[in-house]
Amino acid sequence: MKKLATVLVAAGLVFSASACTAPTKLSTAETCDRVKAVLSNPANNIGKSGLTRLANQIRPIEVVASDELKPALGSIIEFTDESAKETPDEAKLTGLESAYQNAGTAFTQFCS
Repeated sequence: MKKLATVLVAAGLVFSASACTAPTKLSTAETCDRVKAVLSNPANNIGKSGLTRLANQIRPIEVVASDELKPALGSIIEFTDESAKETPDEAKLTGLESAYQNAGTAFTQFCS
């Protein structure tokens, strides 16, 4: 019985260690597909809660995004996070707006 328990514990440790491997990087096309799926959800476009939902859905994509789109996704997340605040800092929002617009341009360039 002890041997069986030891084998099961060892197998569980190996399995859990393999689940902790680094995520693979997406290609630009795969990144575009995932972002398009998030952007197509109409609930992500309604008010502050929609902005929060949008940012939270883009965060895991940014981690594995292609090098071309990673900075654009970061800019989108920063802008939506600030916009979704109860009282957004207008000066900071103005500064983030140009990066947000550039992110839209990059997204159009790579995902069209």
